[in-house]
Amino acid sequence: MFSSDIIIDVKDVTPAQRHPMCCIYKVPNKLREVKEEAYTPKLISIGPVHHNKKEQDNKMEQDHKKELENMERLKLKYFKEFFCQTTCKGQKEFADIIENREETIRHCYAEEISSSLPEKKDFLQMILLDSIFIIELFLRTAAREGYEKDDYILSKPWLEEGIKHDLILLENQLPFFILDDLYRHIGRFPGFHNSFLNLAWNYFFPNDNCKNIPKKKEVKHFTDLQRYFFYSPKLESSDRIIEHLYSATKLDTAGLNFKKWEKKPPEEDRRLLDIQIKKPDPLEIFPCFNCSWLLHCLPCLKCFWCLKRMQTSLVIPPFVINHGTEHIFRNIMALEQCHYPKEAYICNYIVLLDFLINTRDDAELLVDKKIIVHSLGSNKEVAKMVNKLGKEIVEKNSCYLKVAENLNEHYENWWNKNIASLKTVYFRDIWRGTATFVGIIVLLVTVGNFLRPFVYHK
Repeated sequence: MFSSDIIIDVKDVTPAQRHPMCCIYKVPNKLREVKEEAYTPKLISIGPVHHNKKEQDNKMEQDHKKELENMERLKLKYFKEFFCQTTCKGQKEFADIIENREETIRHCYAEEISSSLPEKKDFLQMILLDSIFIIELFLRTAAREGYEKDDYILSKPWLEEGIKHDLILLENQLPFFILDDLYRHIGRFPGFHNSFLNLAWNYFFPNDNCKNIPKKKEVKHFTDLQRYFFYSPKLESSDRIIEHLYSATKLDTAGLNFKKWEKKPPEEDRRLLDIQIKKPDPLEIFPCFNCSWLLHCLPCLKCFWCLKRMQTSLVIPPFVINHGTEHIFRNIMALEQCHYPKEAYICNYIVLLDFLINTRDDAELLVDKKIIVHSLGSNKEVAKMVNKLGKEIVEKNSCYLKVAENLNEHYENWWNKNIASLKTVYFRDIWRGTATFVGIIVLLVTVGNFLRPFVYHK
């Protein structure tokens, strides 16, 4: 066999390069395999990835298919009512807006999606129908009082919440700019919301004060908008990742105080990712001045504010977990893995929690401190959820590297480490602590009785 027989002739090869506008991706298989249902819409499909999936997937449950078919009919109903009520231009002008931006819209989808996008007519119809449905839904939600009683979605809280959940899935997105372009051509409710960004922000975060709302040009789609809700401009990534961090219970026994961040006027709202270590100044010179271990063993001493000020604290904003939290974070993390590999702040946060929470006891500690507030039924479920979220996540760097190094340094300090061992052995619970305390008193009394004759004799 000659070497020329195995030469591969490759022609017309273009370099693999992502378009600058690309921002909507298919979830990588390694993430999908961990929990596939977290990335699949259950009630409504938006955009091309799951378009007509009821026809493509024969294995889909019948109830699921029926629900998607019902929502497709509801899209048409919303579409018709939108153009019946609005005082803006007709369908053609909206269609022209989309047609003029068709190429840009197509560039927003990753190559594995764009290769299967429908032809021009079907693609434009799909974008128009889905866009108008979203805008109409957001407007009805904003003017809830006039629609809540009779509207098919707003009259059913479970359905409204389910659709809101589907709208944040990474594979279920439309480019944000086309929604904003269409919204600006609406004549109904002039001045009700000065931008589609405000309308969307109020839909997804109705209780937020909008202080941290991002700039319109920065938002790629609704999954990206969710990421901005948790994002903090104070974060800075290092050039390395966290390779090791002690668990929450170990750090607790070493005297670290886990503290929930509480807003005090006139401070700004603090985002979820703003985690800080507060270390008293004297500890920099005299580590033995750390009174955390003493306060931990004897909580009654907490009334002395001077001792409390000598504690090293890890200040963490509260993390509210419900049954939809895992799916939201999985999709944000999938976006970061694909689009923000060097600014994967949500991934960094979850990996940090994954280090801190290894067991139910670790989760219970953070729950007792009100740092984690959940409705999952048990603390064991919290630990399981956090550990699964961190699975198959690849980090390039971490914005919490310095925090992790300080925490490890705190635990490995000879004083804190010995006190941690002392507490584990002799002060593990109230009964063992009481026995240890009584033993110390007995020892002192015994030594005193032994020395008394010598002292009196002298």
